[in-house]
Amino acid sequence: MYKQAQDLRKREERVISTDEMTGIQALERKYFDKPMKPGQPAKREFEYIRHGTQTLIASFDISSGKIIYESIGQTRTELDFIVHVQRMIKANQRVKKWHLVMDCLNIHVSESLVRWIASNEGIPAVTLGKKGQSGILQSMETRAKFLSNPEHEVVFHYTPKHCSWLNQIEREGRRGFPAMTNRVVEIWFSILMRKLLKRSSFLSTGDLATKILDFIAYYNDKMAKPFKWTYKGKVLTV
Repeated sequence: MYKQAQDLRKREERVISTDEMTGIQALERKYFDKPMKPGQPAKREFEYIRHGTQTLIASFDISSGKIIYESIGQTRTELDFIVHVQRMIKANQRVKKWHLVMDCLNIHVSESLVRWIASNEGIPAVTLGKKGQSGILQSMETRAKFLSNPEHEVVFHYTPKHCSWLNQIEREGRRGFPAMTNRVVEIWFSILMRKLLKRSSFLSTGDLATKILDFIAYYNDKMAKPFKWTYKGKVLTV
């Protein structure tokens, strides 16, 4: 999908990498940092005041390198995710087909998504079965198979288990980083972490959300470009 992204864009299709960054802490540094001096680095205040957390859902356009849509709120639920996707599509009505790359999290293969896609495709709700019992809705696997149907206008592409690093916006792993999100993040989320979250002080969750949105706008305008994806699918050997 990444290799096809530029050609698909010419046909008014988009390849989008989507994920959530949860538990972003609004931390206010208790005192001002001390600036650099000759022969001395800047000294950052280590004590902080907690003001709560926010969750960022972001969609990264592979062909342009821009964040095409973002949502910030308190939670990461099935409803949060489907509303994010629906609003992204509504805000970009010139796009004829969507290819959404994401991991296999349960909210990415939800009953709500299946019912929404079925409605878009004119598939009667009575043919979908019942969640946990029968039909398309029976399990995560059956729902994922339906959502991955390449004939749909919105096609979901799921990274294999333990391969979330294949997602260009994805986070991956955990490592001691108590002052922020306690995660090591990859690719676009790592840019957000290094450029903004790790270095800033936030007075409230609202201040955090505003600064994230401002950073995304600045990034899209000044820094965005497609990532040079070098992984060639080489089979690992033991």
